[in-house]
Amino acid sequence: MKLVTYRHHTDAARLGILHETLVIDMEKFGAAAGLTLPSTMLEFIELGNIAVSVVNELLNNMNKRWLVGTAVPAANVKLLAPIPRPRKNIFGIGLNYTEHVTESARALDTSDQLPKQCVIFSKPPTAVIGPGDAIVHNKKITQQLDYEVELAIIMGATASKVDKKDALSYVFGYSVINDISARDCRRAGQWIVSKGQDTFAPMGPMIVTADEITDPHNLNLNLKVNGIEKQNSNTKFMLFNVNAIIEDISECITLEPGDIIASGTPAGVGAGRIPQEFMWPGDVVEATVEGIGTLRNPIVAA
Repeated sequence: MKLVTYRHHTDAARLGILHETLVIDMEKFGAAAGLTLPSTMLEFIELGNIAVSVVNELLNNMNKRWLVGTAVPAANVKLLAPIPRPRKNIFGIGLNYTEHVTESARALDTSDQLPKQCVIFSKPPTAVIGPGDAIVHNKKITQQLDYEVELAIIMGATASKVDKKDALSYVFGYSVINDISARDCRRAGQWIVSKGQDTFAPMGPMIVTADEITDPHNLNLNLKVNGIEKQNSNTKFMLFNVNAIIEDISECITLEPGDIIASGTPAGVGAGRIPQEFMWPGDVVEATVEGIGTLRNPIVAA
């Protein structure tokens, strides 16, 4: 199932199902079918996989009369970040692709040794923006605004000290995230100012539930700036796969429904290119993950 958070005209943000060319309002669709369903993404995630199964069953056996007053053309809505305001910081995984480790060591003075454990940082909820929203370039703070296409993992159940063999059963679904970074804002090795500034976590355009992406370890990743390809790889090249990431984080930090993990980026970032290439106002960046979609955002001046 493809789930979106959307706004229609001036309405408040709503949870929708992207079905062919329509966005079906989850709460209204449930009411038409005689069920009580939530109006927000976080509420739906908290219901667990049983809710996904129930709604899939409704869609498969849908009475088209249920769509009257519940569905609008997808072209007529504004898509927001699937989780517009996460309850806590996004977990980021750094240096999770071999060639990115190499380019970072050359350009950013990080270690050239492959990490033996996940390199974990975070991005605050205030960094999140949605499809089409502007990434803000503040020239007073950075001259090195960079991009990173990543697979976002959306947790669906409370996970504490999870064994990696069971880890995927805790996942609700997946999305696209662009881990925007101000490379010249690292402070004594700390990354949060570099990666946690407002608008530095574009996310979307949707969440695809885990039942539709049974293998998250063979998805193509692609990123373009102004239509020119900069990154092209596959999640099979992760050093720590989704299972290992969940096992590692949950050993010391409890993961909860709706938590977001940005799983790392492949080579090709602007800082690693020769010569270096950074983003500036007027640029447009497009991050794509196979099976999920493309997240497009313009760069604007502060």
